[in-house]
Amino acid sequence: MSRGTAIDLGLTGAYNDLFSTQAERDNAQRSYVIDLPTAEISDFPDHPFKVRMDEEMEQIVESVRERGVLSPVLVRPMPDGGYQMVSGHRRKFASELAELPTVPCIVRELTDDEAIIIMVDSNLQREQVLPSEKAFAYKMKLDAMKRQAGRPSKENGATVLPHFSGKKSRQILAEQSGESHEQIRKYIRLTNLVPELLDMVDNTVLKEKGTLQMALRPAVELSYLPENEQNALLEVMESEDCTPSHAQAIKIRDFSEKGKLNPDVILSIMQEEKPNQVEQFKMPRNRIDRFFPAGTPAQKIEDTIVKALEMYRRRERGRER
Repeated sequence: MSRGTAIDLGLTGAYNDLFSTQAERDNAQRSYVIDLPTAEISDFPDHPFKVRMDEEMEQIVESVRERGVLSPVLVRPMPDGGYQMVSGHRRKFASELAELPTVPCIVRELTDDEAIIIMVDSNLQREQVLPSEKAFAYKMKLDAMKRQAGRPSKENGATVLPHFSGKKSRQILAEQSGESHEQIRKYIRLTNLVPELLDMVDNTVLKEKGTLQMALRPAVELSYLPENEQNALLEVMESEDCTPSHAQAIKIRDFSEKGKLNPDVILSIMQEEKPNQVEQFKMPRNRIDRFFPAGTPAQKIEDTIVKALEMYRRRERGRER
C-alpha cells in the first residue's frame, strides 16, 4: 500500500446501520487506513508500557522482516500535522529495527481521554504485564474515566460515572480489567514509589539476576513513605542485600507515620530475622519412615531426630575427652 493510499473504514449501508450503534457508526466514519513513515508517528506521552528489547521483541522483529506488519497500529492525527501512537508501540519499534520504510496505520480522531482508555485497554491484553505498567496504566485510565464523567479528579478517589447504575469509577475499572477493587488500589499506590523500588517489584516478574525482588504487599506499605525515607531505605536494602517482609514494611511505615524513622531504625528493622530467611533442611520421608511407626506426626519425627543427634553429639564429645 503506498504512502498516499487510504482505505475508508466508514460503515455504510442499511445492514451496518441496523446492527451498529450511532457511536460506532460515528467512530468508524472518522477512521481510515494508510501507510505512514514511523518518523511521522510520535510516542504516546507518559506511555506506561515499556518497549523492551527482549526475546519476544526479537521474535516480533523477525516476523515483521518476513511478513511485514499484519495488524495495523492505531494512531490519531495531531494539530501540528503529525500523528501520535495510541496502540502499537512494539510493532512500530519492530518496524524500525526491521528497517521497513512505513507501517500500516488506522488513523482515528480521538480525544485525549478516549486515546488513553484505548491505549490502556489494548496493552493490558499482553501476555506479560509488569506491576509498574499496571500501576500507571490503571491510574491513567481511572483519571480519564473521571474526566469523562465531568467530575474533578482527586488522587485515588472514586467518582460515580453516568450511565453505569451509580457504580463508582474504580468499580467499573475493576469489572473491565478482571482485577478486584482492592487490587487496583494497591497497584495505583505503587505509582508513589521511587523508580528503584518499583524496579524491584517488577523484578518479581522479570527475575533478572543481580537485582533484588520485592513483593506487592510490602511495596504498597512502603509507598506511603516520603521520598527521602524511601531513598534511605533503599540504601539499607542495597547494603544488606535484602528487601523487607510485609511485617517489616508495616513496622517501617508505622515508625514513619510517628516521625521516628531514620537510617538506624531502618537498619535495625531490616536486620531482624525473617521466617523465610531461615535456612531449611529437607530429607526424603522414605529414608526415615522405617524408623518410626506408621502415622507418626512430622513434628514428633523432627523432635526425635533432634534428640538423637543431641545424644550422638554428647557421646562424641565424651570420646574426645
